[in-house]
Amino acid sequence: MRSDLKGKVAFVTGAAGGIGRGIVSRLAANGASIVVADINGEGARDVAASLPDALAVTVDIRDPVSVDRAVALTMETYGRLDILVNNAGVNTLAHRVDVDAFPVEEWHRIVGIDLDGLFLMSRRALEPMLAAGEGGRVINIASVVGLAAMRLQSPFVAAKAGIIHLTRSMALELGAKGVLVNAIAPGSIMTEATKALFYGAEGKFQAKTQAFMEHIPLGRPGTPEEIAEAVLFLAAPESSYINGQILAVDGGWTAGYMM
Repeated sequence: MRSDLKGKVAFVTGAAGGIGRGIVSRLAANGASIVVADINGEGARDVAASLPDALAVTVDIRDPVSVDRAVALTMETYGRLDILVNNAGVNTLAHRVDVDAFPVEEWHRIVGIDLDGLFLMSRRALEPMLAAGEGGRVINIASVVGLAAMRLQSPFVAAKAGIIHLTRSMALELGAKGVLVNAIAPGSIMTEATKALFYGAEGKFQAKTQAFMEHIPLGRPGTPEEIAEAVLFLAAPESSYINGQILAVDGGWTAGYMM
């Protein structure tokens, strides 16, 4: 789709990764100025250099000081913040085990980034958005595992389920203030992380890939560009009556069981 985002500033976390790159490219192609935010500062700068109007910021969303610095730099540069895309997130490759064996420190790492970091980033980014009084958009990247749990990744499942209800809670609180809050729940998306799990020649669970694909009606993983298109839809002026919704972009994964 095409939309007019000229004059809007979009702050995207995790923007140096595969899905993040797709999101910032799509928003920029529709006229938005982009804040490319990532803990990987070099990656953020590389992505920003490929866009027509972008600012790279290094941010650790677990750290309120780092978050505050990133939003302050955004305001110094652009004077506004209209769209927040909470895309940053992690899972684990090394610890795919039952909950009773899951390392406590790994639980805290994943939940600290995926859920706590999203809260800290939203809380700070909402300050200029609400102060401007012109409305805004918050788009949270959740996961289908927040809708239908999977085994061996309990903190990731818990964090993504938390994002889904946090999205709804935020929508109830912020809608009357003109800020629309929605989430996208991606299914299996072709990124470097999923290649390491399923789709690469050395994928940890490569032997299970066929069975996995048989559960998805479309029979394939999605692409970062398909997630980016959904983000653009929720960021666009045309979606002005959509609030508190969870959009599954999953090829039909959560529609039911393929028998």
